[in-house]
Amino acid sequence: MTELTLTTKNVARIQADAVVVAVGRRGEDAVLVPGADLPAATVKTLTSLLPALGVSGKADEVLRVAAGKELAADVVVLTGVGPVGDEGPDLEALRRAAGAAVRSLAGTADVALALPAVTAEQVGAVSEGALLGAYSFNRYRTTRTAPVARLELVSDVAKTKEAKAAHARAVVVADAVAGVRDLVNASPADLYPESFAEEATAGAKGTKVKVTVLDEKELAAGGFGGLIGVGMGSARPPRLVKVTYSPARAKAHVGLVGKGITFDSGGLSIKPAKGMETMKMDMAGAATVLHTVLAAAALELPVRVTGWLALAENMPSGTAQRPSDVITIRGGKTVEVLNTDAEGRLVMADALVAAGEENPDLLIDIATLTGAQMVALGSQVGAVMGTDGVREQVVAAAGTAGEQFWPMPLPAELADSMKSQVADIANMGDRFGGMLVAGLFLKEFVGDTPWAHLDIAGPAYNEGSPRGYTPEGGTGVGVRTLLTVLEQAATR
Repeated sequence: MTELTLTTKNVARIQADAVVVAVGRRGEDAVLVPGADLPAATVKTLTSLLPALGVSGKADEVLRVAAGKELAADVVVLTGVGPVGDEGPDLEALRRAAGAAVRSLAGTADVALALPAVTAEQVGAVSEGALLGAYSFNRYRTTRTAPVARLELVSDVAKTKEAKAAHARAVVVADAVAGVRDLVNASPADLYPESFAEEATAGAKGTKVKVTVLDEKELAAGGFGGLIGVGMGSARPPRLVKVTYSPARAKAHVGLVGKGITFDSGGLSIKPAKGMETMKMDMAGAATVLHTVLAAAALELPVRVTGWLALAENMPSGTAQRPSDVITIRGGKTVEVLNTDAEGRLVMADALVAAGEENPDLLIDIATLTGAQMVALGSQVGAVMGTDGVREQVVAAAGTAGEQFWPMPLPAELADSMKSQVADIANMGDRFGGMLVAGLFLKEFVGDTPWAHLDIAGPAYNEGSPRGYTPEGGTGVGVRTLLTVLEQAATR
């Protein structure tokens, strides 16, 4: 992982390959945004060059210019933060600007960040964005471009207790997001239920997180019919992984449930070939839960966190579950399987029941659950459903963390569309409002526990070009929101 340190050095004297400076938009003009104290001559030169260079200051704009004789660095990198007012850029704009600049500097050894960082919060935002932008996934490449090796963030408050704490948190958060991205980007030939469980066990080694793995025999004996049913078609059987962080004198108990379909062919209700190309990412929810629990332990949050990873591979074969099969979920509720490609809700139902049996104060699930989520909100905004107060709590936490989630309803009238003639409920309902129907299905297995459901089908995987601190492929969305929820629970 890229190394990032804080410094109070004079930025002009830092020997670096590049110095990163923020440019914003004020009215019709691009303007330098004050950060570390650049030499007056450098500020004057850069300001005069902005119009000629066509710099707009918009987000994701990155431009390199010669540093000039006043700086010890070789290059100045101008990174856009978007519109700025009297208070300067907001924290998320700083994250994205730092990420875009560092991402563009892959292959560089030493970079100084002269971005606005006059408060501990800004130090944390710049650190987080820079480290997220430094991510690269080279596991399967024979030729590799290394990310930036070393980053120095220049700030007058670098030596304060608050700035050091914000920096340390940013390192933990970025490490957790990178862990999710690595799992999502892994080939499904390498990542399957058993190997995923092994990754969880290895990741928890040496930490205060305990891992318990239920194999297919234990799942069958425990009545986990959703996991068993979905996993029947694969030669690689399902797993339910419980990851627990239980600090002394915990102020709350939060249960987290993640969908972990390591590859989703659709089963016998098979997807078209194009629809399978990214289906290695259907375990993003489970990866998010795993690394959120590990990060909570690393941050020593005074909150008990129990994570549940519902892991299965959904494949077509002679042993696969069939449309019209009836399965029994943990706890006894029966489900008529009308479409085997609506499998995520089946494994999640098992895990939600198991999580509820431990009586958490709050239960949150996260899943790449429905294509309807993308129809409703696109590829960059996740959906939040659930108990009204919890839904608003999660949306607010996402805003604080810099992630995009939108509150969605659970209209009771849509539940009627899941009525079955032969079972308690069907796994499919009205096609219109399909995201909400899936949320209503999950609600059947939550009981009275305060609960929120996060559908991240779109934002979990970036099929487009990199942007800000977001690379192509796995994004790691959700970790920062869930960690913020846990941090807020620790202060109540």
